[in-house]
Amino acid sequence: MPTKNKRHQIPSVLTIAGSDSGGGAGIQADLKTFAAIGVHGTSALTCVTAQNPREVRSVQAVEAGILRDQIDAIFEEIPPAAVKTGMLYSMELIEVLVDRLNSTNPLLVVDPVMISTSGARLLQEDAITMLKARLFPLADLITPNLDEAAFLLDREIKTLEDLRSAAREFHARYGCAALLKGGHLPGPQAIDFFFDGHEELMLEAPRIRGVSTHGTGCTYAAAITAYIALGKTLPGAVTAAKTFISNAIAASQQCGNHHVLHPLWNRSFRS
Repeated sequence: MPTKNKRHQIPSVLTIAGSDSGGGAGIQADLKTFAAIGVHGTSALTCVTAQNPREVRSVQAVEAGILRDQIDAIFEEIPPAAVKTGMLYSMELIEVLVDRLNSTNPLLVVDPVMISTSGARLLQEDAITMLKARLFPLADLITPNLDEAAFLLDREIKTLEDLRSAAREFHARYGCAALLKGGHLPGPQAIDFFFDGHEELMLEAPRIRGVSTHGTGCTYAAAITAYIALGKTLPGAVTAAKTFISNAIAASQQCGNHHVLHPLWNRSFRS
């Protein structure tokens, strides 16, 4: 009697974030990254945005009950090995998220999306306190960029030593690992600092000149989440994700009036 084929099982990951109609950031970037690395991507949508790489024209948040139902539906049938958050927008949505994370306790990567590349505010003022007080303490890793870190720590970050000390301060304040992304610091290298209380990493990659991309932070955090789901340690996941995002930037392609990241750089589908 023929035996049934056993299909290879892959881990599931969940992104809880906003939709980018331009396809470069948010849910769209996360799902492309998950697919490229080889995990199954699921999503819980927090906001619909009308945007392109140049501007965010409008934002519409989902109702809190819809976000709750999305998260519950995923955990009931496709429980994720790791969760990544992006644009959360409001206090009400963060409250739902914290409630659900407290009951499920997944491995959690928090990308504190606050301001878009074009300068639009993506997190309401009254949500910032809840983000810091209730979500950050649940995180395994926080991944702020230069501007987000400076705002959250209320101090300037202008040098590599500033960046390094900021990673340590995030860990001291919130008890989780921190990856401080220094891509906007001047210099020939794009340098990030990781600190988890025991291990410190300085992650370097050559700066790619002449390319202006959108969604690098989302893609970077999504790659970390995917590698965690595949069994890498946190330092290992961060290191692999740095290589992934650097290659995705280097392989950027022209699309319309802008460059777009190429997260499928490691999987060519062209003949």
